Amino acid sequence: MFKDIIEKNPMSIQILDMEGYPIQVNPAHTKLFGVEPPSGYSLFKDNQLLSLGFSKLFERVKQGEIVYFPDSYYNVHDVDPSFPDSPAWVRAFGFTLNDNNGKPNKIVLMHENITERKNAEALLNDIIENNPLSIQVVDKEGYTIRGNSAFIDLFGSAPPPEFSIFDDLKSKSPDLGKLVSRVKKGEIAHLPDIYFNAHDAIEEAPDIPLWIRALIFPLKDSVGKPERFVFMHENITERKIAEQELITAKEHAEESDRLKSAFLANMSHEIRTPMNGILGFSELLKNPGLTGKQQQEYIGIIEKSGIRMLDIINDIVDISKIEAGLMNVNIRETDINEKIEFIYMFFKPQVEEKGMQLQYKNTLPRKEAIIKTDNEKVNSILTNLVKNAIKFSEKGSIEFGYEQKENDLEFYVKDTGIGIPKERQEAIFERFIQADISDKMARQGAGLGLSISKAYVEMLGGRIWVESEEGKGTTFYFTLPYNTGPDKKETSEKSVSAQNETNQIIPGVPQLKTVIAEDDETSELLISINIKEFSKEIIKVRTGNEVVDVCRKNPDIDLILMDIQMPGMNGYEATRLIRQFNPNVIIIAQTAFGLTGDKEKAIDAGCNDHIAKPISKDELIVLIHKYFMK
Repeated sequence: MFKDIIEKNPMSIQILDMEGYPIQVNPAHTKLFGVEPPSGYSLFKDNQLLSLGFSKLFERVKQGEIVYFPDSYYNVHDVDPSFPDSPAWVRAFGFTLNDNNGKPNKIVLMHENITERKNAEALLNDIIENNPLSIQVVDKEGYTIRGNSAFIDLFGSAPPPEFSIFDDLKSKSPDLGKLVSRVKKGEIAHLPDIYFNAHDAIEEAPDIPLWIRALIFPLKDSVGKPERFVFMHENITERKIAEQELITAKEHAEESDRLKSAFLANMSHEIRTPMNGILGFSELLKNPGLTGKQQQEYIGIIEKSGIRMLDIINDIVDISKIEAGLMNVNIRETDINEKIEFIYMFFKPQVEEKGMQLQYKNTLPRKEAIIKTDNEKVNSILTNLVKNAIKFSEKGSIEFGYEQKENDLEFYVKDTGIGIPKERQEAIFERFIQADISDKMARQGAGLGLSISKAYVEMLGGRIWVESEEGKGTTFYFTLPYNTGPDKKETSEKSVSAQNETNQIIPGVPQLKTVIAEDDETSELLISINIKEFSKEIIKVRTGNEVVDVCRKNPDIDLILMDIQMPGMNGYEATRLIRQFNPNVIIIAQTAFGLTGDKEKAIDAGCNDHIAKPISKDELIVLIHKYFMK
């Protein structure tokens, strides 16, 4: 029976004496190693494994212990080249047989050929190590047994022995805790996308924030119970960023649509309201039974509606030019004190009409208040801010002015109005936006004034900001570089009130020979009526070529009101040609473009000055006074 057990056993069995020389081997041993061990070969003396530290294990076997040897790669051919080449992975254990006195007198070694398993493990190891997906093998409690190279690359380091991925997932949310429980029971589970940073869990790990998508599945023992768990991770950070960008873009698109709808509704309201005033009261003026007082009242309404319409158009044109990158900066000497005083005088009646007070503050002497900047843009910025203060205040006061702060002038416009919600204080500088976007309290205006002002301030090298509290008022601040030069002189153009000057102009103006170059009949008629009282002769032409011909034939012409946009030759070209033979005639450009920079283009072409349509009689008289007053 003992012989059958040895001979028929599928495991290799080798019986040795206490010195390691073979006594008996079974067929399975010969098959495993490819040869029977020679009688003069001692496993304890000649074995290649002794150099790997196996001698101590053999000593323990000789002392009567049952000893399991580490898995070993073994080839008898390496011991003696005369033996056949028979490489194998072997797992072995050893024990002793005792004599009748209980003393060990033989040693039994049993070997199992695990080459296929080892090859499979090697293949699996290659699959794990060379896999582009991060793979982490953990034990039943979630402590890491191994992680492949992709895992280290993804997380920046291997987790320390005391870190349990199961405990970490449980701490993140109850749902993840339930998922861990299911996995431990043997289920395959997909983790939801997780934002993960190894540094948050392990201070020593690099700070690498990631979005991770993971699959977990169990490795089961021979009876089907989970004994290991495999995590496979995919780095979806780029995908998540792209998804977030799409969400953000979608939100921006929705916000843009909402703003566009609000803007179009506001524009419709802003344009139709003054048009209603213009057309409605123009119709009422046809009533022959109107008193003189009623006529003047209706005319005043039409005039105010027209001014409101013009303001909207100017804002839209200016913002379009800013966004197209076509807005130029014209730097010249500007008297800031004079600018502040003019705006004060201009808005004072409007503020007092609301029962409020308007105050201003100039802090520099006149000679030190002349800086180099864009006069028109500074005027536009201050005007927009003061108009806003008036629009959004019903009582109290408005104060504006400036102070020198090192190399800047810091301007302010302060009111006691309704204030701006904190969450809207950045948005108000965007295009087409008022503080109350829902329009529950939106006031008249296109929502462009502050965005234009912001663009102008930044063009001039400054910055603009706001401080406000709802119900208590608002203060806008902006800075401009305090650019002063050694060649200080009086500003080349002073703002004067046309209304204050009109009554002083007409008596001293001579009778002029005037050319009106205008292709629009209505505009031509309006200009003719406005200049009739100080013109001895009016010549009307419709094209640029005609105005040049008329000027050649009439060298005694005093004034040309030059429309810029005419058929064929435009007003700029006509002016350049006229200047070749008549340098003295006064040419005032008139344009319906109304863009900042039009005046500079007109001056460059040879015009003396510029006036924007619709032409105000008071403004026109100021210019006539400027060039012809005796």
